[in-house]
Amino acid sequence: MNRQRRWWRSSSCLLLATLPLACNTSPFGEINEQGMEFLTLLGPNCPVASEESPCPDEPYQAWIQIRNQQGLLVTRGQTDENGRLRIGLFPGLYRVRPESGDPFPVASEQEVTVVPDHFTEVTVHFDTGIR
Repeated sequence: MNRQRRWWRSSSCLLLATLPLACNTSPFGEINEQGMEFLTLLGPNCPVASEESPCPDEPYQAWIQIRNQQGLLVTRGQTDENGRLRIGLFPGLYRVRPESGDPFPVASEQEVTVVPDHFTEVTVHFDTGIR
């Protein structure tokens, strides 16, 4: 019986350790104090825009990969229907890699620094290819 309790305790810790973003914690401590806040936008959405007929970029639901400087995947998340996503991360330098379409919409990678006790705002512009 005592062995079963120890197994359950170690298994549940392992399970929680694999879900750091869902719990806002990791085996190394709190990560919800800093990270990145995303806004993903899609545009242009009209072939011609003018002052009389503006055609602003629209929020876009997209998958975003966060990679370390060695190119290894740290985490991945999807923005909501408003193009918003908040990801807690440890301080450091990261590569933001938007998952683009084939061939459109397409967005460029960005290098982003996360500093302690701050959520860095990152805007990702997806190009529709409309001209």
